[in-house]
Amino acid sequence: MGQTILKKNAVSIKSVAFCLCILFLVSCSKAEQQKSHSSLLEAKQEIISISEAMEEKVSPTILKLQKVLQLFPTYGAAGSGENAGLYLAEKNEIVHRILKNQEIFLNDLERLLQNDTKNLLRLVDKKHFLEKEDNPKDIIPLKPNNAYLLNRNDLSLRDFVEDALRKMSFAAKEEGVTIVASSTYRSYEYQDGLYERNVKELGQEAADRESARPGTSQHQLGTVVDFGSITDEFALTKAGIWLDNNASRFGFSLSFPQGYEEVTGYRWESWHYRYIGLEACLFQEAYFNNIQQYMLEFIHLWKNLD
Repeated sequence: MGQTILKKNAVSIKSVAFCLCILFLVSCSKAEQQKSHSSLLEAKQEIISISEAMEEKVSPTILKLQKVLQLFPTYGAAGSGENAGLYLAEKNEIVHRILKNQEIFLNDLERLLQNDTKNLLRLVDKKHFLEKEDNPKDIIPLKPNNAYLLNRNDLSLRDFVEDALRKMSFAAKEEGVTIVASSTYRSYEYQDGLYERNVKELGQEAADRESARPGTSQHQLGTVVDFGSITDEFALTKAGIWLDNNASRFGFSLSFPQGYEEVTGYRWESWHYRYIGLEACLFQEAYFNNIQQYMLEFIHLWKNLD
């Protein structure tokens, strides 16, 4: 009987030992699982940290730039005219140039907008209007002078634009070229009457190619000068050629270049120059293929993007 009890005790001891081993192994397994789980959480947190760091590297300004470039331009490449393919290729070229130099571009853009204290870069076209009340306060009449000639005696410009016109005209004069100002600031009411006369004389379709509806004319800004004869032949005159080569040095930009009617909304006007300032002319030339409309559309989108 004693041997039987000893045998039973031996079995019990073995069972207890076995159970203790199992418990030990289980506890070890749980410890390993907890360790593995902890490692997984740490790895996950590291991935999140890396992702957040990558997002931080793409600044809100860069993201805004990418969005604006997706929307730009609103004319031309976005249309379906016969030259849409050419405009699309040009858009891609501009976008590539900006993205390739995005940090420099953004610095140049920020400086340009900060320096535009006179609101010279406002987009005014067939889709973006001026109100009747949008009349500059610093308009001055143009008087006969020894720098440039006047085709009419009722012309006026913003005072600093007249100063730039005078400097440019003196430079042209030194090279034997005479600058003639033929049309400048126009009020909303004046443009209304001019447009109606053009509709009666030319018909609606032709008038819309030649003349702006009231509120859509750059002339209302007080920063535009129409030079010379205001005809296509002006491009071949000494003054037309000189302005084409030199106007930007004095801050004047051709608004409606040849071959861009679907972009600007108007046919080629070799005589129509808008003062945007030297810095903007250089910016336009560096990034927007020297097309004023492209630059102004981009700036408009940049300023108004939510």
